[in-house]
Amino acid sequence: MTLDRPLTERKPSAFAATATQATYALLRVVAGLLFTQAGGMKLFGWFGGLPAGVTAHVFSQLWIGGVLEFFGGLAIMLGLFTRPVAFILSGEMAVAYWQFHAPQGAWPILNHGEPAVLLCFIYLFMAAAGGGDWSVDGLLRRRRGA
Repeated sequence: MTLDRPLTERKPSAFAATATQATYALLRVVAGLLFTQAGGMKLFGWFGGLPAGVTAHVFSQLWIGGVLEFFGGLAIMLGLFTRPVAFILSGEMAVAYWQFHAPQGAWPILNHGEPAVLLCFIYLFMAAAGGGDWSVDGLLRRRRGA
């Protein structure tokens, strides 16, 4: 690759394009898996459940979060409806940070809000980027010929 052309004019190699899609799919699957686990903990008591061994009460804020995390995480893992689901999950993480972490201190490192901030921006990126080629969304797009 020569450096005489601007970066925007360079075309990635086939390997780079495949590696980009593969790593994006991995990011999507891992982020979705983490969310599915968090939702399962709240809804079904997975991994020891919530403190005192309880699950979230139906229609409570915690239960709504669990539903978003469990089913949203599954959709993100599959790459199904990625953009709208990721946008909603990004908002959920923003609410989680400002409601639960920010009152404990100004900086994420001090208020233990790093995962919420990181997931918020990962999902915001996914809302902009879509599911990628290695997703159900990508499969449906290819079948439609779009």
